[in-house]
Amino acid sequence: QVQLVESGGGLVQTGGSLRLSCAASGSVLRLNTMRWYRQAPGKQRELVATITSGGSTNYADSVKGRFTISRDNANDTVYLQMNSLKFEDTAVYYCAADRLLSDGRAYTQWGQGTQVTVSS
Repeated sequence: QVQLVESGGGLVQTGGSLRLSCAASGSVLRLNTMRWYRQAPGKQRELVATITSGGSTNYADSVKGRFTISRDNANDTVYLQMNSLKFEDTAVYYCAADRLLSDGRAYTQWGQGTQVTVSS
C-alpha cells in the first residue's frame, strides 16, 4: 500500500531554481530504483532522472548539469533539484518507482504529479 506523493512544483522564472520532493511510506525508496519523469501538454512522457538503491544516477541529456536527483532514506524522500530552469522544462513532473511482482514481472508505480511552470 505504498504511495508516492510529489510536492514542490510551482511557477518560476527562466534561470531560477526549484526543488521537487517525492515522499513514500514503506521501504520502496530504500530498495528500489526511483525515477523522475515529466510530460508537457501534447507531448509524450519522458524520463528525466534516475537513482538506484545503490546511489547511481542518470540524467536525460536535456537536463545534465542543471538537475540533480538525490534520496534521503531517513525521511523516505527522493528529490529533484532543478537549477537554471528553461521554458522547455515546463511540464507536469512525476515520481516513479521500479517495482517487481512476486512472479518477477516488472512494473512502474506512479505518483500523481506536480506542475512546474517556467516563465520568461
